[in-house]
Amino acid sequence: GLKLYVQRVFIMDDAEQFLPLYLRFMKGVVDSNDISLNVSREILQKDPAVDSMRSALSKRALDMLGKLRKQDKEKYNAFWNEFGEVLKEGPAEDFANREKVAKLLQFSSTNSESDAQEQGLEEYIERMQKDQDKIYYLVADSYKAAISSPHLEIFSKKGIEVILMTDRVDEWLMGHLTEFDGKSFQDITRGELDLGKLEDEEEKEKQEESEKALEGLIERVKRVLEERVNEVRISHRLTDSPACLAIDDHAMGAQMRKIMEASGQAVPDVKPHFEINPGHPLVERLDKEQDEDRFDDLVEILFDQANLADGGQLDDPSAFSARLNKILSQ
Repeated sequence: GLKLYVQRVFIMDDAEQFLPLYLRFMKGVVDSNDISLNVSREILQKDPAVDSMRSALSKRALDMLGKLRKQDKEKYNAFWNEFGEVLKEGPAEDFANREKVAKLLQFSSTNSESDAQEQGLEEYIERMQKDQDKIYYLVADSYKAAISSPHLEIFSKKGIEVILMTDRVDEWLMGHLTEFDGKSFQDITRGELDLGKLEDEEEKEKQEESEKALEGLIERVKRVLEERVNEVRISHRLTDSPACLAIDDHAMGAQMRKIMEASGQAVPDVKPHFEINPGHPLVERLDKEQDEDRFDDLVEILFDQANLADGGQLDDPSAFSARLNKILSQ
């Protein structure tokens, strides 16, 4: 941390009052003429001069990191690999410098060739499509889980870049970082996906037609999953997968739930939305299935598969295997 000197007289090591916690990796020396020589940690906490110095030092540290990122990206990437997760605490802890910290953040994205976190938010905005007004992102447990998520399908089809967030702190970070450079963030696994101007009228008409045509199927699926889902609806985000799970805009995500469970805290019960792809052969076959027992088994299998694809765990893996074996044998 920082060593504190007053009028060139050494006072203390690790003077944590002069930098916020998310900059705890910084080392240096502070020499001040504005602080009394007769000083203690308790006095430092109440001294207004310390607050002023803390603000100035924070800005200087962030400006230094910003300069390093522009002038020597390779060195900055090495720094990021060591301290990136710590820096991600910044937007929650330091509201005044939230924009400065956001400019230093790096992630992987669907444009990345590997899981290396080297893409900044400014570079993402430069590559955004003409009518794109949101920064799209996906939170997952790993890069492999993120890049293979069914939620990316419509974005891949339209060539829209999505930021992939895989650190344990990411979901918590995004609870405090709501926008950057006038662009709001959108978690692609939350709510009912609306791409705005990136969708043409023909696509919207097809979606409305699908919703009307499959009203009966949706009601049948609701009957099977009544206790396990919040809603069953037609998906606007799937092109290749038969089904996926989504959650409400303000619901707790899977990553945060796992962190809370691991720390022994109570986790609120969250029911997902079950979305089905009207153009998938399995869904078309499901709509024509007359045997109710077989229909129930198929719905349960699709739901469990969507749960697994979303990084979840099955409540009853043996029941899933039994249903799958039953369908395969038929």
